[in-house]
Amino acid sequence: MSASNPTLITFVIYIAAMVLIGFMAYRSTNNLSDYILGGRSLGSVVTALSAGASDMSGWLLMGLPGAIYMSGLSESWIAIGLIVGAYLNWLFVAGRLRVQTEHNGDALTLPDYFSSRFEDKSGLLRIISAVVILVFFTIYCASGIVAGARLFESTFGMSYETALWAGAAATIAYTFVGGFLAVSWTDTVQATLMIFALILTPIIVLLATGGVDTTFLAIEAQDPSNFNMLKNTTFIGVISLLGWGLGYFGQPHILARFMAADSVKSIANARRISMTWMILCLGGTVAVGFFGIAYFSAHPEVAGPVTENHERVFIELAKLLFNPWIAGVLLSAILAAVMSTLSCQLLVCSSALTEDFYKAFLRKHASQLELVWVGRAMVLVVALIAIAMAANPENRVLGLVSYAWAGFGAAFGPVVLISVMWKGMTRDGALAGIIVGAVTVILWKHFALLGLYEIIPGFIFASLAIVLVSKMGAPSAGMVQRFEAAEKDFKLNQ
Repeated sequence: MSASNPTLITFVIYIAAMVLIGFMAYRSTNNLSDYILGGRSLGSVVTALSAGASDMSGWLLMGLPGAIYMSGLSESWIAIGLIVGAYLNWLFVAGRLRVQTEHNGDALTLPDYFSSRFEDKSGLLRIISAVVILVFFTIYCASGIVAGARLFESTFGMSYETALWAGAAATIAYTFVGGFLAVSWTDTVQATLMIFALILTPIIVLLATGGVDTTFLAIEAQDPSNFNMLKNTTFIGVISLLGWGLGYFGQPHILARFMAADSVKSIANARRISMTWMILCLGGTVAVGFFGIAYFSAHPEVAGPVTENHERVFIELAKLLFNPWIAGVLLSAILAAVMSTLSCQLLVCSSALTEDFYKAFLRKHASQLELVWVGRAMVLVVALIAIAMAANPENRVLGLVSYAWAGFGAAFGPVVLISVMWKGMTRDGALAGIIVGAVTVILWKHFALLGLYEIIPGFIFASLAIVLVSKMGAPSAGMVQRFEAAEKDFKLNQ
């Protein structure tokens, strides 16, 4: 364990700092709006980096480098799809959603927004969207806990069961205490750590393998098709990977960042910061996996752990190439990626249970303090369910993420996108979109039709359902009025 001591100390300092931020945020949390959306007070830098960090989970430093290491550049289509999708989400949805949620009952959650935007008195829209959030986010939370457990397991030689609890405990602590502000402030620190790790590591790997020319020759010698963007793929395969970009329009933990911005004016600057951060991080991730091929083919004696589980390529490179203290900082970046996403997801689940079930149906006149504590209790409940789901050590991070990502992208993406762009959308159209999107993803995944990623048919069918069902009715005068006022507000302030 002596070699791991510097790494262990770095981890402990890092986790202590995150929990301390949680307690600082606790002092700024006075009501449910503070706990769920930070009182809509995020500036452009925090909005940008927390949106990026909450998006890029352990998948960024484990799942994607592992896929590139195994298959070469043909797996990088997913990164291209994500960059395009994220940019379009910032461009079309971010600012509009910020003003629409404010004009529609100052909505704190997506179900809250849908309910106000479409004047749904029955509560059906709120219930169905909250159920979709809970089902897919619990799966997503489980993927974060698996990634954290893998990190603790490989870094400290813990058993998977112990690592499961060690990885989840710190995130649960600061989310429980500090709510949205803690999550957003820690995300900003974590995003900085992630970009540092993903720029530094590929450079050092490149130097260790003898520079660009030698590295590329080694990769080519191992398998010339590593450079082929179309290796072992088909047209449907490429479309499926690019299709990941569609998911952005429906991810509640990313959309919550837009809703929490201090004003529409912050959004344009946040978009520039966030996209720069994202392009550098994804580029670094692809480079780590790709250059790792050259490093481990030159050093087969240390390739065992990566051969056994290719998702450990970043972890092993950090441990082998860096001083243990620096390795500790780099490995903390994986913890940062896991914690930043997991904390957002726990909070969104908690807010769905608190705002959309407890307050909406059980205790309409509950005090703010009561609601904050119910929110905290719900963080614990969701975390425990996710830990139970993550208990199977055979879980692979990317597989769990892809299912949850598709579920949200298809169920909420078209509803969010069309609701901020088209005043003719109706409550029945929104309901049809959510149900058709979610059901399509579940069925398509189950039957594995055409080998096509389920988000694509889900997104298309949900969009068609929204438009066709909305055309059968008409929005109320109040809905149109609020939409037009919000759109005018958006155009004046962007």
